[in-house]
Amino acid sequence: MSSLWITLIVEGYLLTLLLVPFVILQRRRQSVATVAWIMAIIVLPFVGSMLFLLFGINRVQRRAALKQLARRELDALLVGRPQNQLLPAEAEHVAGRRLMQLIDRVSGFHATYGNAVEIVADTNRTLGLIEREIAAARQSIHLEYYIWREDTTGQRLRDLLIEKARAGVSVRFLFDGIGSLFLGRRFLQPMRDAGIHVANALPGSSLRERWSLNLRNHRKIVVVDGVVGFTGGMNIGDEYLGRNPQLGFWRDTHLRLRGAAAGQLQQVFAEDWYFATGEALTQPQLYPQAPEAGGDVAQVVSGGPDGDFDSFQTLFFAAINEAQQRIILATSYFIPTPALATALETAALRGVQVRLLVPGVADHQWMVTAGRAWYEQLLRAGVQIYEYQKGPLHSKTLTIDGNWSLVGSPNLDFRSLLLNFEVAVALYGPRPARELEEQFADDLRDAVPIDLARFRTRGKWQILCEQTLLLFAPVL
Repeated sequence: MSSLWITLIVEGYLLTLLLVPFVILQRRRQSVATVAWIMAIIVLPFVGSMLFLLFGINRVQRRAALKQLARRELDALLVGRPQNQLLPAEAEHVAGRRLMQLIDRVSGFHATYGNAVEIVADTNRTLGLIEREIAAARQSIHLEYYIWREDTTGQRLRDLLIEKARAGVSVRFLFDGIGSLFLGRRFLQPMRDAGIHVANALPGSSLRERWSLNLRNHRKIVVVDGVVGFTGGMNIGDEYLGRNPQLGFWRDTHLRLRGAAAGQLQQVFAEDWYFATGEALTQPQLYPQAPEAGGDVAQVVSGGPDGDFDSFQTLFFAAINEAQQRIILATSYFIPTPALATALETAALRGVQVRLLVPGVADHQWMVTAGRAWYEQLLRAGVQIYEYQKGPLHSKTLTIDGNWSLVGSPNLDFRSLLLNFEVAVALYGPRPARELEEQFADDLRDAVPIDLARFRTRGKWQILCEQTLLLFAPVL
């Protein structure tokens, strides 16, 4: 080998090692991820360095000063409208009040009353409700999606938005640059020509942040006229309606919100829109006074890698530890952090009924395999695990003691808990919890229970695959 090649290799190796201090300075709360990246860079200097640039950046500098200014302007606009927020004295009588306070601290949203919340388990009905509300819009339509396909479903909803924009309704559409990677100019240009404001939600204003394939905006939000909102697990595309012959039936859960909680979703959208475009949505007409639409107490939860706390890991951990009777959890990707796995085990060991519904088949089957690495430990503690067989399970729901519920976009995996921008809604009271538990019971008819004794008989090759994939969970 020539001296030139040796020099290039040595210099390249030393250059990649300069990434090690940067890895340490990433403010990681998961030390295992830090060690994994350091080892990858040292052992595979070129490959490891490229992987770190693509996947390893966990935090985003969100133009902090300008973002805080926009948030203060938004808060000032809304400060005179407290009648839809629970006051501290009222909150004392609500089950889950400590979780209510936690969400307030880590996410910045107060619990609101007077909402009408509909839990929708049929994806075709979800899309029908969204189309109906969009068709009835008079002033504004705001949409934010992780995945939007250019297929029949995506085109149909796009064309409806174009029709409303031409009728004078203000329409804004925010999509994730990776989840909706294949949204092309041919699809988007008719929207722009009709006056729709379109933006890519790829976070980060610096080159290194835009290189990262982390920091995805995984939220699904629709807000119409500031008073009706939708959020949950469902993206826009044929597959989410069960029209993909390879995937088949698609199980998902979504919410329709009327009332003050829809206004909170509007605020989440406004912050993301400001980050993507620099436009501050502080116009009063975007935040109308929300009339009481029903009797539900709801509180929006938003979280992402721009905050001081890992909002959803913190909330899941606290909720599991609050449980006294039962925990009913459904998630489309189950690769918990060690802290959450321990919380589930501990809950089961102290006598709480813990029931977990996860996919048996999925759009990303390797995620199912990696999650199985946790099964034996959880089953030994008394956690009941069921794998859904009818088709991909994409719901993300949690109920605690039949009185507190969470529905939204975050899964119980490293990416949702630590890397993605996510949104959910906490629901207080027995009515929504009862509906979710009934849906869970229906889903169990299409699921198989995991038996500990039988699970232990799986082959060594299967165990090797599970453990190997699990190693990559903190960094991928």
